[in-house]
Amino acid sequence: MDTNSFGSIRAGVPQGSTLSPLLYSAYVNDIPRPSSGVQLALFADDTALYLRSNCLRNILPRLQRAIDELTQWLRLWRIEVNPEKSASIYFNYNTRRSTVPVPIDTPSLKILNQSIPWQHHYKYLGITLDKHLHFRDHISRVRKLALFYLSRLYGMIGRKSKMSLRNKRTIYTMCIRPVMTYASPVFAHARPDILYDLQIVQNKFCRRAADAPWYVKNSILHRDLELPTISKYMRDASERFFDIANSHPNPLIVSAVSYEPPPSNHFCRRPRSVLLDPPDDLTVEVEKLIEVIMMAME
Repeated sequence: MDTNSFGSIRAGVPQGSTLSPLLYSAYVNDIPRPSSGVQLALFADDTALYLRSNCLRNILPRLQRAIDELTQWLRLWRIEVNPEKSASIYFNYNTRRSTVPVPIDTPSLKILNQSIPWQHHYKYLGITLDKHLHFRDHISRVRKLALFYLSRLYGMIGRKSKMSLRNKRTIYTMCIRPVMTYASPVFAHARPDILYDLQIVQNKFCRRAADAPWYVKNSILHRDLELPTISKYMRDASERFFDIANSHPNPLIVSAVSYEPPPSNHFCRRPRSVLLDPPDDLTVEVEKLIEVIMMAME
């Protein structure tokens, strides 16, 4: 068989088919691992190269070498890369927001002879990662999206809707809350005042769904609707995630969760830190009301 001749393709896989990711994974299974200590992370057609170092100057040449090695393999197998959709982020934990993503004299990384711009934040696998990992941009984005869905579904879950509270709650937990809590173990350790913006969205739903006046407490609404607060929901999701991840067959996931969280008073917080945080005031109030009901039933 002449492998250099052209031929017509008589079969294919429809877009959106469950077979497409499997075939693509098999196609890129032999993608070369960087030889310069750079780590490679793959998820379908999303590829990330990352490296940890104390100095940015030590990172750049090693990352560029890894990009060049990857580019050769991509050209060999005729896989197209869109440099405009690529981004470089220098993560460094800082309590203050920087005005520039990297120092002004920092050179850019290049792929296919095109510069990869340095970014303050970038959306990766549905999570907006900012250079300080405060997740302020991500929480702001999902909050706006949740408010949009809340307004579009107002006819079904609003004050004048004849739908039962149980069905309203089901719509919220299926269509609105997942927008805010998707991949929550990644950002549940963000500052409480930033995360509370998501709780405000849930408070709006509770008040509209129950057609409650202004003087009814949010804790009573959560108790009546049997809804956990956002902070409690995220904490429970984080506990389940870390329990599963510790025994996951993927070594990349195991290495990402195998660490001891810093003390609660430390300025640097990591995802496991949420497991050490005390419950917020609203969660405490809701739990007290539930305890009163349980005691009355006994």
